[in-house]
Amino acid sequence: MSFEALKETLRGVAFTTTTPFSEDGDDVLYDELKRNARAIDEAGGDLFIPCGNSGEYYALTDEERVNVVEATIDAVGDGNAIVAGVGGSTKTAISLATQYQEAGVDAIMIMHPSHTYLHERGLLEYYRRIVEAVDCGIVLYKRGPELTEDIIAELSTEDNVVAVKYAVNDIKGFSRAVENVPGDLVWSNGIAERFAPAFALEGAEGFTTGIGNFVPKATLALMDALSDEDWESARQIREALRPYEDLREETGPNNAFSAANNVPAVKYGMELAGLYGGPVREPLIELSDADKQRAEQYYEAIQEAVIETEAIAD
Repeated sequence: MSFEALKETLRGVAFTTTTPFSEDGDDVLYDELKRNARAIDEAGGDLFIPCGNSGEYYALTDEERVNVVEATIDAVGDGNAIVAGVGGSTKTAISLATQYQEAGVDAIMIMHPSHTYLHERGLLEYYRRIVEAVDCGIVLYKRGPELTEDIIAELSTEDNVVAVKYAVNDIKGFSRAVENVPGDLVWSNGIAERFAPAFALEGAEGFTTGIGNFVPKATLALMDALSDEDWESARQIREALRPYEDLREETGPNNAFSAANNVPAVKYGMELAGLYGGPVREPLIELSDADKQRAEQYYEAIQEAVIETEAIAD
């Protein structure tokens, strides 16, 4: 896929896919992964991000990461864009990126740096070495202050740097970056559906989704509304999705860390949709029974909203 074709696909919904584990959590179930990916494809999704945070990247071995990417390509690679996550040490990231490219990805997404100690110049060199190591597209993933606007600007003129996944709830910083960064990048809202209308107004041409794993029609309908500048419909769909998204942001019981519900809530939603979600790996835990009950209520409300939207469209 050419960089221009890749950019065009990035101007849409990016499905950050989950990794299905066996009930004891030990094994990746690749057949279930393929089935889940095909369900998104059949609903109209055309952009897949395996090995991201929704895919529990940091709970996977390198071998599992490569196998997950290969299985995704095998399932939905024809005619769709595959953007696979890499992170960790420079050598680890380059090794994975090289193997992904050999497998046939369209791009890699460089995960937000998890290093304990950083220097901005050293961080720029980290990104630059990965960018120069592969010929496929590069998506920069910003989840915090470490990936600065200056670093993005420096990298933005590299031919294969095609997009930024901006996953920080900072509309002021996002708007400034879109205006000031010189390269021809696609800016994607990385904090999903709740903020899609606001970020779209400030220059986001796409957004990433986790709940799209089990309600893909709703997320695609939201993207259609945004593309059509139908702000009333976009807000209506956003409001139907908001309760489930708010649940994902919660800590869960007896926990001080934010968004611990994020991935287990997506996997439970997949179970509700008749797909295989399966367990999470540590350091995550499953949803509480009370949160599962809420998830069921919110899922049913989304389904009713989708039916209503389809009836209006007809």
